[in-house]
Amino acid sequence: MTSLARRVNLSETSTWSVDLGHVVARYGLVVVLAWIGFGKYVKMEARVLIEHSPLMSWIYDFLSAGAVAHALGTAEIIAAVLIALRPVGPMISAVGSAMAVVLFLGTVSFLFTTPGLAVGHVAGVPILGAQPGQFLLKDLVLLGVALWTLGEALDARSKSGATVDVVRVS
Repeated sequence: MTSLARRVNLSETSTWSVDLGHVVARYGLVVVLAWIGFGKYVKMEARVLIEHSPLMSWIYDFLSAGAVAHALGTAEIIAAVLIALRPVGPMISAVGSAMAVVLFLGTVSFLFTTPGLAVGHVAGVPILGAQPGQFLLKDLVLLGVALWTLGEALDARSKSGATVDVVRVS
């Protein structure tokens, strides 16, 4: 095989793997959001995490633990559906992605507010326990994917020539 043939094959493989990666990232995010969202209607409650968060603990003054779980679950399901609609409309997907970014920023913040996540330290680096520490850590990656889907959807919208009107209130 000549070096030119190898380059063409590598280029095709690269393009194929990037395209496949985009599909897996977007719809993997959709599956994770929807699955976790539906789980909030069954058993997956976040009270132990939220009650230690200075940003979110106040919500239990107004809503029951079940209502909070259902509200979060509903938001996650809506975000998943909107992200999945990317082929129909980039802006619809962008809204879902923005929702996912906010949701994941909330859960990533729990890494810093939930006591007892670290089960030890090695060379000054905290070792996270499986639950909830490692469970929360994966949200860093999901946050990155949500940011990517947001940027990709907004970029697709701008390439279509569409504009968004901004109204300023003075």
